[in-house]
Amino acid sequence: MAGLYLDTSALGRVLLAEPDSEAILAEVGRFERRMASRLLAVELRRLALRHRLRDAADRLLAAISLLPLTEATLAAAESIEPASVATLDAIHLAAALELFDADLIDTVLTYDERLAEGAGHHGLTVLAPSAG
Repeated sequence: MAGLYLDTSALGRVLLAEPDSEAILAEVGRFERRMASRLLAVELRRLALRHRLRDAADRLLAAISLLPLTEATLAAAESIEPASVATLDAIHLAAALELFDADLIDTVLTYDERLAEGAGHHGLTVLAPSAG
């Protein structure tokens, strides 16, 4: 099984102990390789600061390989299709596609509908596990 790309809409749910947290962690556990853009750390730690959960965020991030934000990734995000993908999600999508092209991931775990649409558009499998 190839790897998994996670975005903040997924890991943020775990951080905040939302009802689908267990389902998310079970799905994440199926993958040996868990990856994300360095943007995930920024977004998750900002969320953690608002909720006083910095240590919990750091523990979650320790299990994920973070891809540096490079000029190439940012340049790809500027024009990535589909156009409906929001700005920060375009960076996540560009990073995921970079990893997909390198055969490091084949799946994206996200609850963001536009990011999910973009990932599917480019041939990635999209997961959004639920508690039920």
